[in-house]
Amino acid sequence: MAAHPTSRRSPLPDSHTAVANANLQVDERSQAHAPDSLQLRHHFATEEQQRDAASLGMWAFLATEVMFFGGLFCAYLIYRMWYFGDFAAASKSIDAAMGATNTAVLICSSLTVVLAVWAAQTARRTLLIVMLILTMLLGCVFLGVKGKEYKDKFEEHHVPGASFSFENVPVPSHPGQYANPRHAEIFFALYFIMTGIHALHMIIGLGIFAWLLAMAWKGRFTPEYNTPVEIGGLYWHFVDIIWIYLFPLLYLIDRHR
Repeated sequence: MAAHPTSRRSPLPDSHTAVANANLQVDERSQAHAPDSLQLRHHFATEEQQRDAASLGMWAFLATEVMFFGGLFCAYLIYRMWYFGDFAAASKSIDAAMGATNTAVLICSSLTVVLAVWAAQTARRTLLIVMLILTMLLGCVFLGVKGKEYKDKFEEHHVPGASFSFENVPVPSHPGQYANPRHAEIFFALYFIMTGIHALHMIIGLGIFAWLLAMAWKGRFTPEYNTPVEIGGLYWHFVDIIWIYLFPLLYLIDRHR
């Protein structure tokens, strides 16, 4: 009878060799997914995916902010349509020059934010730090001017409440007609609510940029990793855009006549 050939099994690997091979494979996989800047979080595969997720999250947040301010704008426009003359008289009591100054300040701050993002993307650390500082200074200037406006309104008793006073104020372009104080109080209530919430967003933005400045000082941002600067810039631009709508709505009613 012919003998059947015996099959040989491959020898089992030595335990130390198996462990070494397994560690080598883990190291190779880790290096394949290792970020250049060591800022990649464990639940993201690549920095691009992490950046896209951060951008999507910020845009989703800004969408909720648009709906929030949109509700305020709708309320304002409805009351303005009902009491246009009274709102025009109340608006005329606000210093439009201060509003225009703040508009120019925020436009300049948008420029410094763009330059800060560009500096982070091109590894210009000194320029990045300078632009972040300038942005924060411009934000503080905005808040200072807004504080002066609030102080003037408080002294003029234009703050809604028990001390509110708006008597015998003529309606623009309507000789002999005077604004209804109750309707004017609605205007100032909306004015303080909308500008106050906007100022709160500005203060939050200053806090964000203070953190970005600290990280930039430590050299954390590189051309490969600058997502926080970009996301912070998106937030700041949103705050600026909201003011671009607030300024004509609150300050420029019927001033052309």
